[in-house]
Amino acid sequence: MAQPEPRDHHAGAPAPDHAGATAPDHAGATAPDHAGATAPQLVVGITSRALFDLAEADRVFREQGLAAYREHQRRRESVMLAPGTALPLVRALLRLNRTTGERLVRVVVISRNDADTGVRVFHSIAAHGLDIEQAAFTGGREPWPYLSALRCNLFLSAEPADVQDALERGLPAALVSAPPRDVHDADADEVRIAFDGDAVLFDPASERVYQTEGLEAFHQREAARADQPLEPGPFAPFLTALHRIQARLGEERSPVRTALVTARGAPAHLRVINTLRAWGVRIDQSFFLAGEDKTGVLQQLRPHLYFDDQRAHLARAETSTPSAQVLPTGAAQPPLPGVEGGTTTRLFDDRAEAARAAPEGATEAAGQDGAPVTRR
Repeated sequence: MAQPEPRDHHAGAPAPDHAGATAPDHAGATAPDHAGATAPQLVVGITSRALFDLAEADRVFREQGLAAYREHQRRRESVMLAPGTALPLVRALLRLNRTTGERLVRVVVISRNDADTGVRVFHSIAAHGLDIEQAAFTGGREPWPYLSALRCNLFLSAEPADVQDALERGLPAALVSAPPRDVHDADADEVRIAFDGDAVLFDPASERVYQTEGLEAFHQREAARADQPLEPGPFAPFLTALHRIQARLGEERSPVRTALVTARGAPAHLRVINTLRAWGVRIDQSFFLAGEDKTGVLQQLRPHLYFDDQRAHLARAETSTPSAQVLPTGAAQPPLPGVEGGTTTRLFDDRAEAARAAPEGATEAAGQDGAPVTRR
């Protein structure tokens, strides 16, 4: 059995906001703009199954094997792949580069395929008019070591184990759901991203209190700690990266729109507001729904992607809204200045645990892009 590759810790250093406070950050890359100045840059790593609908090709691999899969992809190299769940978000983000004249966003396709079977993906990128120049084809190897090397701020995948690996190394990562019934790909004048709160933007400690002790105990705890900022969750660094772009473009004209859609309600809302103030980060729209179904609000918001940790919420939302699950981890997130701790308490999820329960050795499974993977 091959030895596992050494684990790296994709740690992000805190970055000062405009008020002088520090907010959670994550490998905030910078790139020269056309005028020679320095522009903030968001780097998105995405698998081909998150970008395109590869359900048919994946089915060929699972049912007929690798040789049939290769032949299937070669015969269809000129056939454009349909949009996947995350393509509308990618298109909207890349549009920022054209509208601003700055290279604010870079997208990298990261695939377990080899380059030969990835030709169809590149043809589809061109056919969809996506300005994606970089790709990493790992030939069945795990992608997480390259996420740090490519300075990714976000990783989107359809493979649970790869998402969990990235999250456990401190990188914002999410498992994309199947595309909704209608993928609205043309509306790219804005970038609209929606987040759940606890266990996504914020650490899950408060949610654990609700799950184990009930709503009254949760409200008492949050009211007592209203002035104490929540610790960063796995997607706080991604929110901070978006905030850098918003600050660069100016609050009045920024096409990047963020939304918080949370099951919290009063009095637990105040701690969230005070946390964002302490981080120096703005969220454009906030919905404190006090446990009500989020689906209707999301349908009106029409985010290009919605991030939530709870399958119950996603199961209702994903039929009409592009969605992605933030899987539970035990990774430590960067603590806020003056706040002790920083360890994210793990909330166990049966599906995530099952995805990681493959035995040691040569258990072969289909990878995120249909390529074979040997789990360690």
